[in-house]
Amino acid sequence: MILDATDPTTWGPALDEAVAAVRNGTTVVLPTDTVYGIGADAFNSTAVAALQAAKGRGRSSPPPVLIAAVASLDGLATSVPPGARALVEKFWPGALTIICLAQPSLTWDLGDTEGTVALRMPDHPLALALLTRTGPMAVSSANRHGRPPAQTAAEAEAQLGSSVAVYLDGGTAPGGVASTIVDATGPILRIVREGAIEAKELATVAMIESPHG
Repeated sequence: MILDATDPTTWGPALDEAVAAVRNGTTVVLPTDTVYGIGADAFNSTAVAALQAAKGRGRSSPPPVLIAAVASLDGLATSVPPGARALVEKFWPGALTIICLAQPSLTWDLGDTEGTVALRMPDHPLALALLTRTGPMAVSSANRHGRPPAQTAAEAEAQLGSSVAVYLDGGTAPGGVASTIVDATGPILRIVREGAIEAKELATVAMIESPHG
């Protein structure tokens, strides 16, 4: 069901429904500052599997994890290099996803991550309100694999249908372009997908390897 969550003064009931859905181990669709995402409790492996099934993707494409606060970075990742921290300080909340080494003690199953986790703090009030209450969520773009990411809740519903319990309608996604992904697991920061934040912007903050060489 699509629930109106365009107004912070009245979105309480819709947010409550979404929180309940996440806690019950089902999937929800939420707006972010880039595109709409389909999300689930990151620590519920059954819910994460349902998210991947809804998209038509498998374990080889683990979803990123969205968080509500920069402080969560060190709770979920380890050995975060100084350059990555500089990028986080500059671009979070925002359209930057950082791939880090995951804390080995975490009891989650996001797929075939090879010990890594892709983390992002979105710059969207509704997404942050949801994440503050649910904790970290596995979130991938709200579309079937191979199709364009949804810019509205209605577009997401048209692709994902009844596989999602709650659709939060926050209006058209303001960004429209997916986040930029930086791999911070090796000796050199490396852009693996250039998105909303351009390589030249990142390079003003930290030494980084462009996908173009």
